[in-house]
Amino acid sequence: MIQSVHARSKAVLQTVDPVWQQLREEAEEFAAREPALAGFIHSTILHHDTLETAVAHRIASRLEHPELGEGVIRAAFENALASDPGIGLSMRADIAAVCDRDPVCSRFLDPVLYFKGFHALQAHRFANRLWLDGRQDFALYLQSRVSSALQVDIHPAVPIGKGVFMDHATGIVIGATAVIEDDVSILQNVTLGGTGKERGDRHPKIRRGVLIGAGAKILGNIEVGAGSRVAAGSVVLNRVPSCMTVAGVPARVVGRAPCADPSRSMDHMLTDADFFDPVI
Repeated sequence: MIQSVHARSKAVLQTVDPVWQQLREEAEEFAAREPALAGFIHSTILHHDTLETAVAHRIASRLEHPELGEGVIRAAFENALASDPGIGLSMRADIAAVCDRDPVCSRFLDPVLYFKGFHALQAHRFANRLWLDGRQDFALYLQSRVSSALQVDIHPAVPIGKGVFMDHATGIVIGATAVIEDDVSILQNVTLGGTGKERGDRHPKIRRGVLIGAGAKILGNIEVGAGSRVAAGSVVLNRVPSCMTVAGVPARVVGRAPCADPSRSMDHMLTDADFFDPVI
């Protein structure tokens, strides 16, 4: 009888929340294979009823500090989730994005447990909700802790779409008036910054499906058009048209993007078919 009830509950969970169900199954396999880490996986995943509370617990444990304990941070995250249930949808899209785009990721469990790019992004989602709810000081405190603990510095005012992937993530800096739309991929040491001490709307707008290579700097209130690629190490100072590749210091258009969603293909190479040398 108990097994029958468990089977029905599992079937309902698979239908209602397949991401959480798969993650729990991966956690159970983890616990069986690594008994020395069974306590860790139970407290991080299996002890929780939802993906949202599990992720909130994991990130709070990474951000806790003598000034502010894990419990206080987790409570703030839970308030953010109550205020904006859409955070959970974005979280699931982000997990799927990591597994789709990162060749070293073989399980939903990996980003939730280990990947600081995923942790920094979810912490930002919580901080952004707190910012919008008028809790700016708490949001700024979280930004500071994420910067210190995870080496990712995103102003809490920045709106970020769903299905975003921050690969490696160390050294990412994103200014207060930047915008990042859905399905964007950003590698390490990327800056979305201003060009000086001007005020107002002064940071880049990254449209859907953009791929930004490692070490790229995009400066000023400029648009990077949907489906474009920014090559590693480039310094972008002018608008990037949609579906193009830019490279260089300063960056210029060097070719077409190979597909509508370079952020998903993660292809940083420019082939002869893509290349052209336009007059700028």
